Amino acid sequence: MVEIGVSVAAKVSEYLVGPVVRPLGYLFNYRTNIDDLSEKVEKLTGARDRQQHSVDEAKRNGEVIFDDVPKWLTRANGFIQDASKFLEDEKAARKSCFNGLCPNLKSRYQLRRAARKKAEVAVQIHGDGHFEQVSYLPPLQQIRSAPSEALPSRLVALNEVMEALREVNVNKIGVWGLGGVGKSTLVKQVAEQAAQEKLFDKVVMASVLQTPDLKRIQGRAARLHHRMKAEKTILVILDDLWAEVELEKIGVPSPADHHKGCKLLLTSRNRDVLSNQMGSQKEFLLKHLQEDEAWVLFKNRAGDDTIENPELQQIAIEVAKLLTGLPLALVMVATTLKNKSLPMWRDALQRLKRPTPANIGGMDAKVYSCLKLSYYYLEGDEVKPFFLLCAIISSGNIYILDLLYYAMGLRLFKGTSTLEEAKDRTYTLVDNLKASNLLLETGYNAIIHYKEVSF
Repeated sequence: MVEIGVSVAAKVSEYLVGPVVRPLGYLFNYRTNIDDLSEKVEKLTGARDRQQHSVDEAKRNGEVIFDDVPKWLTRANGFIQDASKFLEDEKAARKSCFNGLCPNLKSRYQLRRAARKKAEVAVQIHGDGHFEQVSYLPPLQQIRSAPSEALPSRLVALNEVMEALREVNVNKIGVWGLGGVGKSTLVKQVAEQAAQEKLFDKVVMASVLQTPDLKRIQGRAARLHHRMKAEKTILVILDDLWAEVELEKIGVPSPADHHKGCKLLLTSRNRDVLSNQMGSQKEFLLKHLQEDEAWVLFKNRAGDDTIENPELQQIAIEVAKLLTGLPLALVMVATTLKNKSLPMWRDALQRLKRPTPANIGGMDAKVYSCLKLSYYYLEGDEVKPFFLLCAIISSGNIYILDLLYYAMGLRLFKGTSTLEEAKDRTYTLVDNLKASNLLLETGYNAIIHYKEVSF
């Protein structure tokens, strides 16, 4: 009976005394809990900063960030902000009553209890942030060409370039012509056909910016060079060269000196860049489309239902003629005006007739007019500033995650209250701009803005 009584008493003590002692512990450990939280927030902040530096460095080297890393950074940032505010509020509350000489016991109990729980969360987040790697090198870029009509002049050009690639003693080939004439699409089709015929073990393509970021390129050049050297035969396509490029600096092995199985296919708006500066052995001029070819392309992109409308047909013919056989211009305008009303077609015709600057960054004046027209007809309050943001961020690859953070920081999105909502809005606007041919998808969660877009 004595043992039973002791057991019951112990149980009663557990249920009655414990709840009383624990709150007293929070009161007596007043400074300990707060100091512990402050220390853990400081450690988490250091870990967050180190991971952010690693992410920034990886991006500069053109690497892809693992999805869970930015999610962890967002989580850590949110907690650090919340905990820092908590600590500031606690400090202010402590000073508000005669420098802490007459503390509010109830308030102190609540704050210390919250501090202990937050410290536990800080430890958990810190532990979740131990990544073996934050990034990885993407596969060598695969080729994605736009849908293409079987235009006779382009088939001739395609066959000529393919014949040059098959020649044993030719390892540098150039394609030149005005901006918007279709050079990028042609070399993408060459890449696809070369892959289908298995002329090379690997076919890769890269756009070269007018003002390349040499520091970023050099950061990954050695690794890229090593990976390319591992291929026995490889076709490297460098698109849109504006000036001479030292191949070794961008990680491309020289066909003549270092890699006998490597062939280069180059495009530029300037033949001199190809023949004199890059030393191409054969160059092919890509001309404007013939009038009948231009009409076929324009009609296919605008849609038969639109073009067959008797009221629209004559205006459509005039619009197509104004675009002087430039595939990029034809595709952009046809896409913009597809399923639009007669007044919009007439308005577009008048806009295209207006004088435009003769030379804008090497861009044909008609292409510039078409870009301006496509921009003018973008619908929605957010899509135009979003497109301008794309143009400001970069003249080449833009990572969608970066675009999301910039747009949120600039408060471009209205009516979004969570990160997920902002992410959905970003992808929606990107899709709208791609549908207007103002952005082009490259893969690896990246997009390219209009300066690199071609038919």
